[in-house]
Amino acid sequence: MTIHDVSGLTMLGRQVAAPASPEEAVLERVPSPHPGTRYCVRFVAPEFTSLCPLTGQPDFAHLVIDYVPGDWLVESKSLKLFLTSFRNHGAFHEACTVGIGLKLVELLAPAWLRIGGYWYPRGGIPIDVFWQTGTAPDGVWIPSQDVPPYRGRG
Repeated sequence: MTIHDVSGLTMLGRQVAAPASPEEAVLERVPSPHPGTRYCVRFVAPEFTSLCPLTGQPDFAHLVIDYVPGDWLVESKSLKLFLTSFRNHGAFHEACTVGIGLKLVELLAPAWLRIGGYWYPRGGIPIDVFWQTGTAPDGVWIPSQDVPPYRGRG
């Protein structure tokens, strides 16, 4: 196994305060340990929060991010802090979900990425948002996201 130099990372192994906004957040990447090998990486954030841009009320989502790496992986602590930065950020569900996917694609240039934003209802209606870069590569096992339609989602 190849050991990669991570000395350029600014958060890993350090005490870091949560960024105040997604614009202030820094996403970091590390080299893939298996460049040229196609595999799926999944991150699940079942307690994602943001604010409604009109009312300032909290919105809650269960995010599932799947991607097939190219040369890079997202560094998980930086992803956690990036997602945390939305807690005081006012944006609609669609802006949050698709914006997170676009930011990851910009950083990683993955072979493929999809994000599912399973938003808890406000006003009685859940708004789920799904985005992907295209068709998943052949030969890669991409599991179902398996988040049930809202019925006391858990």
